[in-house]
This record gives sequence, C-alpha cells and structure tokens, in this order.
Amino acid sequence: MSVDRAQVLREAAALLTRKATASMDEIAKAAGISRATLHRHFAGRDALMRALEQLGIEQLEAALDEARVEEGDADEALRRLIAATRPVSGFVAFLYTENQLFEGEEINEGWERIDTRVAALFRRGQHEGHFRIDMTPGWLTEALYGLIAAAAWSVQDGRVAAKDMNYMVVELLLGGVRRST
Repeated sequence: MSVDRAQVLREAAALLTRKATASMDEIAKAAGISRATLHRHFAGRDALMRALEQLGIEQLEAALDEARVEEGDADEALRRLIAATRPVSGFVAFLYTENQLFEGEEINEGWERIDTRVAALFRRGQHEGHFRIDMTPGWLTEALYGLIAAAAWSVQDGRVAAKDMNYMVVELLLGGVRRST
C-alpha cells in the first residue's frame, strides 16, 4: 500500500493543532497508518516536526501571496493577510510554539522569507504614516504571529467565536500599531 506523505502531514498537522502533545502513535492513528509506517517516512518526532515546519512555511507563503501584501494600503493588506491566515491559524499556533524548541539553531530560510515580507508590510505602513514608528517592523511581525496564535487557541478552546477571529486580531493589532494623530 502506497502512503501519501502529504496526506500524512496534513493529518498530523490537523491533530497537532488540536493536541500539541499527541504521541507518534496518535499521529499514526490519525493518519490511518501504523506507527512503523509513520517511522519509515519520518525517523522520529524531530523529522516529523521538520516536515511539518516546511508545510507550515508553504502554507504561510501561500497566504502571503493570496493576501497580496505588497499591494495597496498597508492597513488593508494587513487585513487581507490576517484573513488569509485564518484557515491555517491553528497550525500556525502549533508551529509558533513548537518553533521554540529549535531556538538558537540555524534560521530556516523559509521563515526568513516570510518574516522579511511581513516586516516589509509593517515598514511600508510606517512610511505611509499609518503605523507607529516607535516599534520595529520585526517586533510588529512577532506581535502579529503571537496574536494569530492566541486567537487560534481561543477559538479552539471556545473562548472566541471563529467568525470573530479576524476582527479581534485586526482591531487589537491595528489599534496598537496605528500612529496617533
């Protein structure tokens, strides 16, 4: 029987989004394969996490492309970006937390590309005079990731309605980054 590696990763991501501490046995079961088959494709949890990280990078880059962050007013581009990340926000939250395990290691080029594009959006908003200039684009980028993760966890735990997620992230972030006149 042939195993669709991409499907295994999607199932692992879906489970880990709901239960970050899921074991390899639980991940295999969710993917509909044996633990041995899972280990043939991913030598261990670290290998699986690296593959999931790559999937997350691909999904976030697709969200950036969909949001057309380089186009138009920075406020509107940020709103589009938050809306585009909504479908993968739980996975982003998982990766945001899991990424702390790899801190201090070599920076992944994919994350660096994403960070560069998001920071450029904030920088553009600062140059347009819409966003505060007393906070660095790098910090605003991290704040965005943190808010998306927090919103995803809040939706998952039932503290925030899924339909309100975009509004809550946008309004809190923009309310905090807008330059007061």
